[in-house]
Amino acid sequence: MAGRWKNDLGWSDVTPKVAWMNRRQIMFAAGAATFGAIAGPVQAKLGAAASQYSTAETPNTLEEVTSFNNFYEFGTGKEDPKRNAHTLTTDGWQVEIDGLVERPGTWSMDDVLKGTSLEERIYRLRCVEGWSMVIPWVGFELADLLNRAGVQPGAKYVAFETALRPDEMPGTRTRVLEWPYVEGLRLDEAMNPLTILATGLYDEPIPNQNGAPIRLVVPWKYGFKSIKSIVRITLTEDEPPTSWNKAIPREYGFYSNVNPEVDHPRWSQATERRIGGGLFVKRIPTQKFNGYGDEVAGLYTGMDLSKFY
Repeated sequence: MAGRWKNDLGWSDVTPKVAWMNRRQIMFAAGAATFGAIAGPVQAKLGAAASQYSTAETPNTLEEVTSFNNFYEFGTGKEDPKRNAHTLTTDGWQVEIDGLVERPGTWSMDDVLKGTSLEERIYRLRCVEGWSMVIPWVGFELADLLNRAGVQPGAKYVAFETALRPDEMPGTRTRVLEWPYVEGLRLDEAMNPLTILATGLYDEPIPNQNGAPIRLVVPWKYGFKSIKSIVRITLTEDEPPTSWNKAIPREYGFYSNVNPEVDHPRWSQATERRIGGGLFVKRIPTQKFNGYGDEVAGLYTGMDLSKFY
């Protein structure tokens, strides 16, 4: 991985020292209670360990990450999630884990985070729309949670479901998609060490507009695969339905791996616009598997990836 990754790259390494110290002082002064109210006492331990999987690319600013994103439950505009997501209540959040698992049940966020080792993962994010960011997530490997739930031998896929709260999520009162939002991974994709459940970014609790209090991050796939505000995880033998595939199957397949060689039916995927560079920023080449091919290409040996857009 030499030349592509920078080991032990932490939040303070990619943030001006003054800003880093000021943020640390503010967070320590606020105490663990505020942090724990969203993600439980485990996440109150600040300064998550850096990961070997982090990219050395410069992250986008916190403002960019939290102000420009897709979360259709709060509207279809890029600024709608930040404008509207304050209505989402995350206190007492629970995640149901069911299907082909040994220990099905409803897990509180304390249960989900109990005993986890939080890491900072600075990942590239590539949106299917042709824009990209670099985001410093804080989270843990999905495999950790699945192992604690106990995966049964017959399980081949993992299905995910987003909260459906029309009173709190104004976008769900429209018919832009079939609600609730659902996504899925093959089990080996879910168990890959790059696949994480994020509960924070920039060493802060993850904001509502970015998927509070817990979301999936699968960095080698287009961003819509990384489902937000998860309330259910189901292990299944059959390939689960996914929202965008149900809506427009000709354009959005189950796998949706980043692939510059396979265009979207309505636009090229060969290049991307890195958010933060202004309207006239030079587009940069898109990397196959978003640059994570060394870690994940083997998952698709023998598959015709052009058929699994």
